[in-house]
Amino acid sequence: MENNVLKKESTVTSITTPNEVYPRVSKELITEINNMLSYAIYNGIVINTEVNSLIESKDLSDLINAHNILVKNIAPATPKSIEYTKKLRTSGEKKSIFGKLPIVRNLVFLALFFLILFVVTALSPNVNNDSLDKGLMNNSGMSLLLNLSFLASVSGLGVVFYLLKKVSDSIKESTMVSEESISYFAQVVLGIIAGLIMSEIISFYSSKPEGINLFNKGILALIGGFSSEAIFSILQGIIDRIKSIFIVSKSN
Repeated sequence: MENNVLKKESTVTSITTPNEVYPRVSKELITEINNMLSYAIYNGIVINTEVNSLIESKDLSDLINAHNILVKNIAPATPKSIEYTKKLRTSGEKKSIFGKLPIVRNLVFLALFFLILFVVTALSPNVNNDSLDKGLMNNSGMSLLLNLSFLASVSGLGVVFYLLKKVSDSIKESTMVSEESISYFAQVVLGIIAGLIMSEIISFYSSKPEGINLFNKGILALIGGFSSEAIFSILQGIIDRIKSIFIVSKSN
């Protein structure tokens, strides 16, 4: 019985030894430190010289401190985005820009799709000032479908324009990560919905119905698509205020 207890204690002791518990963490820290140093040197970023003595030491706490200092030096880039950019560079040396960055290719294709849809629907005689003035409630059939498609195409162009600019900035700043390719397509859908909400529900109606024209609704759809995140935040803020009112009333 005592031998079993001794074996268990020795096992616990061996598990809690830093050299056996943290080798993988230390290796990852060293890899990320090297990547951040290379990135900083290549881009002319000033590095805190305090990291020199910390890197020379192989103590885990010193490596963590060096890692923390370098993360501040290279911001807004992160170790994850630097690693992702490095993989893209090494794996796509002989590829075109579309091959290296599928997200850029997909966004360009989406922009072309929305542009074609915009031209086709705008050429239709069913899309005009009068049909847009009717809105969702007073329109129907093919006219309603074409008008909604027109507004959705304008919203789509707005959100793709915003995302392409965002991707361009993230490439320049090396802040792109793999998860963004998934979130971008969700933002496209949110942008189209936001554009339709702006143009059809939150329309700024003038005193005269003829004041609601193609230009006004098109601009609202474009703004809604481009600023979908802001509109989502506004709507979320309204919902949070309504919830807070009910929560206060229940507590009373």
